Amino acid sequence: MKNNMLKIFGSMLLVAGTLASCTKDLDRTPTNDVTSEVVYSTYAGYKQAAAKVYGAFALTGNDGPAGNPDILGLDEGTADFTRLFWKAQELSTDEAVVSWNDEGIRDFHNMNWTANNPMLTGLYNRMVYQITVANEFMRESTPEKVAARGITGADAEEISKLRAEARFLRAFQYWVGMDLFARPPKILDTDQFGAGAPVQWESRLALFDWIESELIALQSELKAPKTNETGRVDQAAAWALLSRIYLNAEIYREETTTAYYPKVIEFSKKVIDAGFGLEDNYRQLFLADNHLNVKENILSVRYDGNQTKNYGGTTFIIHASIGDNMSAAAFGVNGGWFGIRTTKNLVELFEDNSGETDRRAQFFANNLEINDISKFTDGYAVTKFKNVKRNGSAGSDATGDFVDTDFPLFRAAEMYLNYAEAALKGGTPAEQAQALIYINDLRVRAYNGSNDGKVATITKDFILDERARELHWEGFRRTDLIRYQKFTDGSYLWPWKGGVKEGRAMPDHLRIYPIPVSDLSANPNLEQNTGY
Repeated sequence: MKNNMLKIFGSMLLVAGTLASCTKDLDRTPTNDVTSEVVYSTYAGYKQAAAKVYGAFALTGNDGPAGNPDILGLDEGTADFTRLFWKAQELSTDEAVVSWNDEGIRDFHNMNWTANNPMLTGLYNRMVYQITVANEFMRESTPEKVAARGITGADAEEISKLRAEARFLRAFQYWVGMDLFARPPKILDTDQFGAGAPVQWESRLALFDWIESELIALQSELKAPKTNETGRVDQAAAWALLSRIYLNAEIYREETTTAYYPKVIEFSKKVIDAGFGLEDNYRQLFLADNHLNVKENILSVRYDGNQTKNYGGTTFIIHASIGDNMSAAAFGVNGGWFGIRTTKNLVELFEDNSGETDRRAQFFANNLEINDISKFTDGYAVTKFKNVKRNGSAGSDATGDFVDTDFPLFRAAEMYLNYAEAALKGGTPAEQAQALIYINDLRVRAYNGSNDGKVATITKDFILDERARELHWEGFRRTDLIRYQKFTDGSYLWPWKGGVKEGRAMPDHLRIYPIPVSDLSANPNLEQNTGY
């Protein structure tokens, strides 16, 4: 059984209805008897409410696995944040294809999505919902409200930390909005209920500046690195997100990033210097007890086969990766869904894709060529995530339906790679020398402690390839390809890019997803992104 915040996921359900309504009606007053004045009357109530802010990343509703959804109008089985985010970031790239033909799912790899795509609508609404839940917690946890409720001393101080964590989780969701949709609606805790439909962020640059200012401010409000409960936000998470947005500033700000490379280096190094580094065994990072990887994991979406039952998250990633004659038992689950696998472009990034040398190569060798995208055995299966503990036992759900494997949002390996890329693009000679050290640290770990994987020099394109080898299926690939001008460009193709077997160039407006037509129709303050 996992610990800490997951322990109160069950008890938090009683307060869920008071925190925020579905995105169809963000201002709706709760109709049950459990009002905010009841929920927030004690420290215990605050912690239950904070668990909902965290739990919104791992749950789809208040009953689980289905029956009382957070978001109306979307199949609850696909409404989990990780599942929706993963599809948008991975299925649109060379790292993943899917055999299913659910409405809208093939649009990602075909790159023919529209503002009516149900999965993009679901991701957008999930983002807005999670921002709304965080806002509500922040409104109810101001120092004035906490004091008025007679909560003082250590409990009041802990609530202030929980408020800072909710503020970070809101900033993270706004990063999702900035990265995928450019200009989502502007919904803040200072907004008054009933004030009308929210306005849109005036520009992507303005949203970047706001996220940056939030994260800078949070440095003094969050707990120090490694001093919080497992699974909760601390200062290192804020530094890690700053490193990430600065690395992509050339896209988000649409201007030169010369001034931002030193900031990438600065904040990546702050995380590393705070005691985060590489675990010895790469493969243990993606097992059912990967919450034990406290040296490398900065922040993860927590999953537990008994406490967070839903058909998204790593339950989706693991089940959907299994099919044909693969052994589901070897993955700690009760069966495969014959769904997701990868293209030859990822497989061929490894000199030896058997996994015998570079341990990050974890594939089940189906047909390398994808002649029929609907056929599960066309395309190598990826075996990276498993619901098996390092001692060989399966996860906590005895049925094998739901998994314990956490999904990493930030880990130290990303900081090594961010540092290296920024150093090559705008660092000093000493920083470039350190970049090579970090890259070789990753490769020595990948080669099971051997120096055989070490390289003498690195280039920017090598780092892009190394990011795929290290971070594949963790939700980075679309963002990385856009930064390298390879997402829509014809200079880099992959199988079935744009719906054509050999791949093809696609229009540049696809680097940003559309604002869903449902929200445009409901909110006259929103404008559609160019090209849709």
